Amino acid sequence: MPYITVESGALSDEQKEQLIKRLTEVSSEIMKVPKEFFTITIKELPDKNFGIGGKTIDKVKAEYMQTHK
Repeated sequence: MPYITVESGALSDEQKEQLIKRLTEVSSEIMKVPKEFFTITIKELPDKNFGIGGKTIDKVKAEYMQTHK
């Protein structure tokens, strides 16, 4: 039984539904395993719990928004 885990920041209910649906569809097609055999979990973590380039993701997002208005 394939098990897929997605770790991310906060997602809307709609985003979660789309991720689960599309990950299942694409994985089933690629792996030739029936959709019913897939388990998908989404682990949401606060942006302050992620870091990239020595900065927390909330700071990276804020800087990005400032330079891409």
